[in-house]
Amino acid sequence: MRLSPTIFIVPTGISCEIGGFAGDALPAAKLLGAASGCLITHPNVMNAGSLSEIDENINYVEGYSLDRFAKCEICLRKVSQQKIGIIFDAGIEHDILVRHLQVADACKASLGINVDSYVITDSSIGVQCNYEGQKMSSGIIQNPKTLIEAGKKLINGGSTAIAIVADFSNQESNHYVDLYRRGKGVDLISGGEAVISHLISKYLQVPCAHSPALKPIDIEYEIDPRAAAEEIGHTFLPSVLIGLSKAPDLVDIKDYPLLGDINPHEVESIIVPSGALGGETVLAGMERGLNILAVKNISTINVNNRFFNYERLIEVENYLEAAGIILALRRGIDIKSIKRPFETIRNSRIQ
Repeated sequence: MRLSPTIFIVPTGISCEIGGFAGDALPAAKLLGAASGCLITHPNVMNAGSLSEIDENINYVEGYSLDRFAKCEICLRKVSQQKIGIIFDAGIEHDILVRHLQVADACKASLGINVDSYVITDSSIGVQCNYEGQKMSSGIIQNPKTLIEAGKKLINGGSTAIAIVADFSNQESNHYVDLYRRGKGVDLISGGEAVISHLISKYLQVPCAHSPALKPIDIEYEIDPRAAAEEIGHTFLPSVLIGLSKAPDLVDIKDYPLLGDINPHEVESIIVPSGALGGETVLAGMERGLNILAVKNISTINVNNRFFNYERLIEVENYLEAAGIILALRRGIDIKSIKRPFETIRNSRIQ
């Protein structure tokens, strides 16, 4: 059975009911990966703090690079193993840094991941996060140059993928964090995280992902299960290293894709929450005439198809239904033949 390359997006920082927490969209990704045989998704879907999983059907691609892929600027090349370098923010406290180095050793010793080297930035990255109007998370970094220079050192040293650990210790527990832990709010730091990973992707063009360095916080007895993966370890770095360990290389599409590369021109469908249709990847898919599967996945925004009136948008109730449609498309089954009432050909005569 042929592969059906499919993009799966759950935007970060908008509190999606599925995928707005700690890797709680990972089961959906595994299902969609099995249905398509080739799923392209981003770290927000896959990262679950201390938990994650390698799935041969799933390709782990940072959000900025995923936008480039959807716009047919790059293709993806499978690798057996990435050589991971880690950037640590100079602002991280010593004991917290040691915890992260222990994670790197554990991933090398227990999982066989090639975590090759690390650097510490020359100065603090200076992350600032905002929670705008209780709708979405956003952020800025005050010293992007120190981050880029640290990444260049790793690449010059032979790293082929980069994990970034920035200091978020000033994001102390507050009302919004408490809401998130209870499953009722937006992930406060996710907007700042996205800025960091987008910057590395844009300027260094290697697989990358970010993990925040946070101080331990008091136990919360009413944790939502979707956020629980972030409560069980000292750092969130394990899921990043697992994801990056086999993340595909990013290859400029002008460099003649090789046999076996994932070519964006082969993508047939994009799966996205029905209220989050305004992102670059989805807009690029609309321009190219791809199937857009809009899943009912409640979030704090509602940019739906009434703004676009896109003809090839398919509304689905959940990711189970989305997987069925992807599988039908993969097998060449007309989805109208499965729906009832059945549409007779007698009403489709062209005059």
